Amino acid sequence: MRARSRTENPSRPVPTTAERRQSGGERLAQVDALRGFALFGILMVNITYMASAYHGTGLEDPGLGGPPSEAVRGLVAVFFEAKFFLLFSFLFGYSFTLQIDSAERRGARFGPRFLRRLTGLFVIGAVHAVVLFPGDILTLYAVLGLILFALRRVRPRTVVWTAFALLAVTAIGYGLLALAVGQAGGGGGIAPSTASAAAQATEDLRGGPASVMGAHLRQLPDVVLLLVFFQAPSALAAFLLGLAAGRRRGLADTDRHLTLLRRLQWAGFTVGLLGGIVYADASLNHPETAYQLFALGLDVITAPLLAAAYAATVLRLAHGRYGRAVVTTLAPAGRMSLTNYLGQSLVCALVFTGFGAALVGRVAPIGVAGIALALFAAQTVVGRWWLRRHAYGPLEWLLRAWTTLSIPAWRSPGVTGSPRP
Repeated sequence: MRARSRTENPSRPVPTTAERRQSGGERLAQVDALRGFALFGILMVNITYMASAYHGTGLEDPGLGGPPSEAVRGLVAVFFEAKFFLLFSFLFGYSFTLQIDSAERRGARFGPRFLRRLTGLFVIGAVHAVVLFPGDILTLYAVLGLILFALRRVRPRTVVWTAFALLAVTAIGYGLLALAVGQAGGGGGIAPSTASAAAQATEDLRGGPASVMGAHLRQLPDVVLLLVFFQAPSALAAFLLGLAAGRRRGLADTDRHLTLLRRLQWAGFTVGLLGGIVYADASLNHPETAYQLFALGLDVITAPLLAAAYAATVLRLAHGRYGRAVVTTLAPAGRMSLTNYLGQSLVCALVFTGFGAALVGRVAPIGVAGIALALFAAQTVVGRWWLRRHAYGPLEWLLRAWTTLSIPAWRSPGVTGSPRP
């Protein structure tokens, strides 16, 4: 299907100077910085699951308790869990509009390119889930991307209301389920088999490669349920909000939206943070209860507010006194988000599973958080070094080659000394 030109799309506003620079092919540094920040938050959550097979079960990992561990778990649950994948999903929807523009500029058919991209993400994600981390999100993005593609011509206002309705229906569904569980006795508590299953998973993850991948495969059914019933509705809503923002070029000139950014900060750091506290208390102290189900429904509504407040804060910092430092630090990680996302899982697998040191269940939460901080800091440095010499990250290059069925440039413009691969 032939892409429509700008003049054929009456829903798009007249582009500003900043937008024209964007449509000319230049990357928006603040979008890359936001993506890098989201990648950090995702690492802070994912590493907790890789460091302990007990995480998410409602049980404390034996030998890793105590006040410091409880404090770190609480902080991660309040400020990170269920927030940063929303920001990453929003940027996926926003970048979708940039990919449409890129195809238009090149006179290429967008549909086949994007569908190839989705298949590439799905294959990479499936391998990632089995080998490194069953909590992969790329496969979910590949499936939800089909819905995003189908809705690409819907008016932005309609897309926004669809996203809000999706969040509301999901939250109401959790509320009704909590009410039903409460009337039935408040939940049956944690099953006795949960502890033994977590202990067995820990041993399997400390074994050889076959043992590790076997443990991942056994975890996949539970992960799929989590993705479908909790993450998928919220991720799709964030996709749609990103699509609407991209159609309106919302991040092309954020100086026009400073008032909105301030309002998002107020809403996120009040209502959104309160929801995060309730979510953390229910998840850590009252698992498998009607209260936890209610908290999940509340989090569906409030987590996007806190994620939006994070985004607004990064954008304001990027345009403030320390803007250059913020963008220089975060943008390279965001430009190589696929490579860094999988690289994080690889390093964590080498640290926590039998692929390497097999430290699963042996590192306290404060140590796990320290590893995450050190790993992301290293990725910002390596990413900046790599992008001085290369046009794309390694996996970004591979995915782009498959998407466009061409050989992209390997070296950055102006860098010589190495031919294309």
